[in-house]
Amino acid sequence: MALIGIFDSGFGGLTILKDIRNLMPQYDYIYLGDNARAPYGTRSFETIYAYTLQCVNYLWENNCELIILACNTASARALRAIQQHDLPMRQDNKRVLGIIRPTVEIINNYTNTNTIGILATNGTVKSNSYKIEINKFHPHIKVYQQSCPMWVPLVENNEFNTQGAAFFVRKDVRNLLQQNKEIDAIILGCTHYPLLLPLIQETISENIQLITQGQIVADSLFNYLSRHPTLEKVFTKNKSIQFLTTDNEENFNDKASIFYGENILAQQIHL
Repeated sequence: MALIGIFDSGFGGLTILKDIRNLMPQYDYIYLGDNARAPYGTRSFETIYAYTLQCVNYLWENNCELIILACNTASARALRAIQQHDLPMRQDNKRVLGIIRPTVEIINNYTNTNTIGILATNGTVKSNSYKIEINKFHPHIKVYQQSCPMWVPLVENNEFNTQGAAFFVRKDVRNLLQQNKEIDAIILGCTHYPLLLPLIQETISENIQLITQGQIVADSLFNYLSRHPTLEKVFTKNKSIQFLTTDNEENFNDKASIFYGENILAQQIHL
């Protein structure tokens, strides 16, 4: 049985998984949330890499031929090291993909002023991954970043519709837009942030486009498998899904439905 693995440090990757399954329901999936050690956004590079690799190894050992790091922080701080160091040491044909590059590749479709903003965790902002990748593909685009340290805790504690959430969203979005008045597109560079979309939309003008990653990543994975038919053929297609968490499964089930839109029954694992 060959599966597609979806990994996130917490719950946000469920928003990515939902769009992937909507587009490609026929495959078999495992979702792994490292909720016991979340959030990753404030941790060091070495810690993020170690935690991410540990979870990736678990998914490899459980028949995942392809893994999506559905976490911007892990994609920013661990993906390259895993692809360049850990994958070449294996004798199989495993794949690990991130979610930053698919977003970056098409960002020029969203801006007329060639000036974009990034709202993300501290870890993603400090890595400069978006700036680096956008400079590779679209060197004419100017990039401005704003870290939003309160957003993930607000979402994970189901406080994303409160006055407190509105305060922090307004503050961080305004800090971003004050960096350059020409910003006309904003990437929500954390998979938790789509739950704050209504509050963000209230803070910006209508001419600014907000870019969420779920559909972009789903389309990118669909195209990737189309370009790699040999790999695509190995995946079993029973429309199954397993939800795994490193934390208490009841706590995961309660919160996960907020992100996934359906009731979930997860299994706790110990790494």
